[in-house]
Amino acid sequence: MSNNAKTDPAIIAIANQKGGVGKTTTTINLGAALAEKGSRVLLIDLDPQGNASTGLGIDQEMRKATTYDLIAGDVTLKQAIQQTSVNNLSIVPATTDLSSADLELIDNTKRSFLLRDVLRDDDVSTLGFDYILIDCPPSLNILTVNAMVAAHSLLVPLQSEFFALEGLSQLILTVRDVRQTANPDLRIEGIVLTMYDRRNNLSLQVEDDARENMGDMVFTTVIPRNVRLSEAPSFAVPVLTYDSGSKGSSAYRALAKELNARTKNKRAA
Repeated sequence: MSNNAKTDPAIIAIANQKGGVGKTTTTINLGAALAEKGSRVLLIDLDPQGNASTGLGIDQEMRKATTYDLIAGDVTLKQAIQQTSVNNLSIVPATTDLSSADLELIDNTKRSFLLRDVLRDDDVSTLGFDYILIDCPPSLNILTVNAMVAAHSLLVPLQSEFFALEGLSQLILTVRDVRQTANPDLRIEGIVLTMYDRRNNLSLQVEDDARENMGDMVFTTVIPRNVRLSEAPSFAVPVLTYDSGSKGSSAYRALAKELNARTKNKRAA
């Protein structure tokens, strides 16, 4: 992708209403892998837990302007962006203030469109980002709906465990609702299998079921269980920085390459 002064970024929401599936891990490390290849990436931390912000070294005292301020209209996108320690990777951090958004926005008739109004504004193209990745909370609340309404596509991390596909059906129903009411062009970019263990028959079974039911929607790349992936957040860096040669790093580089090819093909079409 080009690094021209003016570019329209691909906006991708990374979502799964189930917690513990590797959603934030995927957002951080996919962002870092895309950035490593020269793409300019903005990460929007939309989870009140703020784990993506912490995992990229943005301490609480550094979070002066947040996604809450952005949605509330108190700051512009440009004012809320912070550079991380990773070249080409920026973030709008989150705090627990976001947890009250559901209640505070209940009377706002535009409550589902607040993030879209920010990210689809004409001025965003002048910031020069190639990708905007939105790390959603582990629930199908107003914040996740905001992400889906704002995004061009959805990337779904799917843990390689029993009942994984059953949880996916509710997410797909929500996507259908969003298409019908607010964002008709929203598509599922793909499903990525996470916490995958080739020695485990269950992982193999989940993969078979996912590919049989979802076909090409499932990324070829799978994200393995990898101790380096688990350790990296405690050092506040992506795994690509923490251990560049690890299996986790290799997997996210492969996922970034596959995503890049998919988004380029979609844009060309």
